[in-house]
Amino acid sequence: MKIVTDSNVLFTFFWKDSAFDKISIKQELELFSPEHALEEINKYSGEIQFKAGLSKNEFNKLKKEIKILVEFIPIQKYQQFLKEAKLLAKYIREDKRPEFLEDLDFIALALKLKCPIWSNDKLLKEQPRVKILDTKDIILIMKD
Repeated sequence: MKIVTDSNVLFTFFWKDSAFDKISIKQELELFSPEHALEEINKYSGEIQFKAGLSKNEFNKLKKEIKILVEFIPIQKYQQFLKEAKLLAKYIREDKRPEFLEDLDFIALALKLKCPIWSNDKLLKEQPRVKILDTKDIILIMKD
C-alpha cells in the first residue's frame, strides 16, 4: 500500500518505540513524502534531538535510516498537482486556510500517487479529495 507521510509523523520516527518506527518496517507499506519534509527534519533537528533524547550522531544515523524507509520525492515530480491541491482550501474554514496551505506538498503528492496521507492533523480531513489516515487507522490496517 502506498502512503504519503506528513512531517509530524516522520518526526516520530526519531522517538524510541514510536508507532512509526514499528509500522515503517512492515513490508506492506510503501512510504513517500515530499523532499520538503526532509528539509523540515533538518530545520527542526535540534528540537527533535532534544525531545527524543538523541545525540547528534544518533540523530544522523536515524536520518540515514529514514531515507531508506521513506522515498522523498522532489517537487518537480508532483508540482502539476499543486494547483488542484490549493483548490481544496475552499473546503477549509477561512481562519484555518493558511495552516492548510502549509501542507499543500503532501496533498499534491498524494494526488499524484493516488494514495492516502498518514497524518494526525484533523484539519486535513476537512477536504474531500484525499483520504487522511491517522496513526490509529494505520495500526488497524496493519493488523488486517
